[in-house]
Amino acid sequence: MKKFKFFDTAELVFGAGSLNDLHTLEMPGKKALLVISNGRSARANGYLDRTVAELDAAGVEHVIFDKVAANPLKSVVEEGARLGREEKVDFVVALGGGSVMDAAKIMAMFIPQPSDDLWDYAFCPAGKKQLPPEPVLPWIAITTSAGTGSEVDAIGVITNPDTNEKVGLGNFKGMMARYAIVDPELMKSVPPKFTAFQGFDALFHSLEGYISNKHNLMGDMIQRTAIENIGKYLPRAVKDGSDMEAREHVAFANTLSGYSMVVASNVSEHSIEHAMSAYHGDLPHGAGLIMISKEYFTFWINKHVCDDRFVDMARFLGRADAEKPEDFIDALMDLQKACGVDDLKMSDYGLKKEEAMKIAVKAKESMARLFAADPADTTNEEIAGIYERSYR
Repeated sequence: MKKFKFFDTAELVFGAGSLNDLHTLEMPGKKALLVISNGRSARANGYLDRTVAELDAAGVEHVIFDKVAANPLKSVVEEGARLGREEKVDFVVALGGGSVMDAAKIMAMFIPQPSDDLWDYAFCPAGKKQLPPEPVLPWIAITTSAGTGSEVDAIGVITNPDTNEKVGLGNFKGMMARYAIVDPELMKSVPPKFTAFQGFDALFHSLEGYISNKHNLMGDMIQRTAIENIGKYLPRAVKDGSDMEAREHVAFANTLSGYSMVVASNVSEHSIEHAMSAYHGDLPHGAGLIMISKEYFTFWINKHVCDDRFVDMARFLGRADAEKPEDFIDALMDLQKACGVDDLKMSDYGLKKEEAMKIAVKAKESMARLFAADPADTTNEEIAGIYERSYR
């Protein structure tokens, strides 16, 4: 039986209408940096006005930072932190999807530090691998999508285009959110395509955790529940975004998949995709994961390093009669087809087949920690092969 640690200080407030409870919570400060995306959704759907009203009711001042893109950049996080310093904020509020939460939690870490270079605290080849000398500011996560579980973990994925590194920063003391507000009503406006991309991202967090060499009893319980909920409810949420039962179950699975990363680990599937979108910033993270998933998991099935776990996962996805690892691939492909994402092409996002080795090398260099959680060791050639076989 494998040992595990499970510690998450984020107070989870879950359920439809949860945003309305924000003003009733004890605020961790008096002035907030309110971080949203560079898109229109938070304003157009009224979520920003509602959040501001809640902060006002709680007696909290705020300043808005609205420049976070789908794959948050180092320079943007640094800009947000500068604004937070200038405005002397004492906590951060993230209102948005996984990218906003990733960026906001890193801003909360970076604002109090003496450095102007975020990569001083990055543990990657170009980073200086320093520990933050000053305490992290508290932050609050209000998620408007169900994809990353970033509301309940302590890492933010940030891209440095100067070095083509897309890496997880954080996991420092105090990085967990003070409150994680998961309100499925805020997810009704997510378009079907992105509902699918985000749902599969959450699914892969738990699938990867289940086959990682860090799997454990607590992780198994969390991951099974997440996989079952996504398998059953994601197609419904994609088909009808106003199906609140489906939205609630997918949101629950997403948060559980965040806990999966706390108690276990992702594996190299995420490293490969991070390298892909580090070079191609317009590639949605969930889409990239979907593109490589069939060949990625087939690779491990052919290695026969955890056959029983693939049979388990096939059953979690609804194949009650699954008997062999390959049944998992069939179940995964059926789910992708049911969600309308079975025909994605790398070429549509500018990726090229001849980039395979470059991406494999970058993945191992930038996100070696996830390779260390793989069920077995891999070579650059094997990782490049997964990419090549996935290419369309």
